Amino acid sequence: MYSFMGGGLFCAGVGNILLVVSTATDYWMQYRQSSGFMHQGLWRYCMPGKCMTHTDSIAYWDATRAFMILAILACFFGLIIGVMAFINYSSFGGFDKTFAAGILYFISCFFVLLAMAVYTGVTVNYYGKRYGSWRFSWSYIMGWVSVVLTFFSGIFYMCAYRMHGPRGPMSR
Repeated sequence: MYSFMGGGLFCAGVGNILLVVSTATDYWMQYRQSSGFMHQGLWRYCMPGKCMTHTDSIAYWDATRAFMILAILACFFGLIIGVMAFINYSSFGGFDKTFAAGILYFISCFFVLLAMAVYTGVTVNYYGKRYGSWRFSWSYIMGWVSVVLTFFSGIFYMCAYRMHGPRGPMSR
C-alpha cells in the first residue's frame, strides 16, 4: 500500500512542478518571422531581444490558462491530502484521504488534458494553415508529460485505496 502511495506522491510532485513550470514559461510555441525566431507562452510572446505581455483576451489562451491553473490547484490539494494519507494523519473522521487524493489527481489530469486539447486544436488549425515554420516547444511538451504523471498518480492512489479500503484484501 505504501509503495503505491509513495509512487503516487512522487508522480504527483513531479507532475505539479511540471505544471507550474509549463504554465509560467514562454515556450509553448516557436515560429520564424523575418526578424528571427519568436516564441510565445500563455502569458507573453517574445521577439529577439524583448518579451511583451499578451494584451488581447483571446478565448483559447484564457481557457488554457484557466484549465492549467485549476489543474495546478487540484494537484496541489491532492498532494496535501496524499501526504496526510501517507503519514496516516486522521483529523477527518469518515473521510478517506487515499481515495480523495486519487480523485484530485484524476481531476488535475482532466483539467490538463482539457487545456492541452484546447491549445493544440486551435494552434494547429490557426498556425498550421497560416504559417509554415512553427512548432510546439518544451513548455507545451512538459504540459503533456504532466498529463501522464497526474494520471498515474491517480492510478497509484486508487490501487492503494483498493488495498486498504472497505472492500480491499487488507480489511478482512
